[in-house]
Amino acid sequence: MRILRNKRLIAGIVVVSALLAMALWPESMEVGVTTADRGPMQVTVDEDGETRVRDRFTISAPVGGRLQRITLEPGDPVTRGQTVLARIVPAEAPLIDTRTRAELEAAVEAARAAVGQARAERERAATTLTRARSTLRRQQELMKAGAIASDDLEAAETAVATSEEAGRAAEFTVTRAEYELQLARARLQAPAAPGRAIEVTSPIDGVVLRRHRESESVVPVGEPLLDLGSPERLEIVADLLSTDAVRIDEGAEVLIEQWGGGQTLHGRVRRVEPSGFMKVSALGVEEQRVNVRIDLSHPETAARLGDGYRVEVRVVLWQADDVLRVPVGSLFRQGEGWTVFVVEDGTARLQAVELGQRNAQFGQILSGLDAGATVVMHPPDTLTDGSPVTTRNDQTAAPRRAR
Repeated sequence: MRILRNKRLIAGIVVVSALLAMALWPESMEVGVTTADRGPMQVTVDEDGETRVRDRFTISAPVGGRLQRITLEPGDPVTRGQTVLARIVPAEAPLIDTRTRAELEAAVEAARAAVGQARAERERAATTLTRARSTLRRQQELMKAGAIASDDLEAAETAVATSEEAGRAAEFTVTRAEYELQLARARLQAPAAPGRAIEVTSPIDGVVLRRHRESESVVPVGEPLLDLGSPERLEIVADLLSTDAVRIDEGAEVLIEQWGGGQTLHGRVRRVEPSGFMKVSALGVEEQRVNVRIDLSHPETAARLGDGYRVEVRVVLWQADDVLRVPVGSLFRQGEGWTVFVVEDGTARLQAVELGQRNAQFGQILSGLDAGATVVMHPPDTLTDGSPVTTRNDQTAAPRRAR
């Protein structure tokens, strides 16, 4: 009986132990996985850009006057030295009201009086000069006879020189007063008839890009009228963050997308401008930006693009044709390094890797992983080293471009 009881006790212990083992056995976690593979990879700086005609000419009014209606429209061709862009009639003199006329008539009378005063001063200076010369002759005769001192002769000579200078000054005063009288009379004259219209011709062969003025109006000197250019000579300007611009070299390859066509255009960085500027983003953040100018490698493939069109540019900073790569969704930091979870025989194993280049889609693996290894995508926080897992194929990587 004792043996039977012992067997039952042992059997109960075994059953309870099995139940406890089943309860405490770690539950398998379902995770998405992908495969580390080899393939091409690029690191780019992505930003919106805008097309712009390289050689742009702004035609301004050469004189102030009445601009006649401009009939040219944007897109119309123009020929250098032949196409008349605009006609400007020189401005007429303003009409004179009663009060202004009275003021101008008074100014004429004042100028006439000033002429009379200047002429009187000239006559007085001439009389003084005649008197000084007569005195000088007498002093010279007395000096020959030894009747006067040399100082008296020098004083007479000085008086003649001073009178001559006073006469010349009076002559200049008369001339100035006469010109001021002519100016006052000219201001009082009635407005003259407008002169011949001045024609502004095209300085280049191209098309009209923009029309600043259309209707007839009075314009000042230097008023912009038209923008001209050649649409075949397009460039793309993209304002990049200054921290990205310092990584770009002149001649770098550029991929141009989202321009409206079905293919990706290619270009090259022609210049990174040396001066930056402040720009406020859509979120209200102040950013330091730098303009990067890009030339199209094959302009004929983008014939439908025009001035001021929006495009998306991807400036290539680094690229390779054959690298070991994993989606960035499988990478996470642990301490100072990067790690992934590798699935081996239904178990997740923590694996440290050395990361090289990285873009929005892939990370380059330099060491720590072999091609064909199965890695966990977007590992949950509850996943630990040695956890049992069941897998589902998940090739979804991060989007190519984060907007």
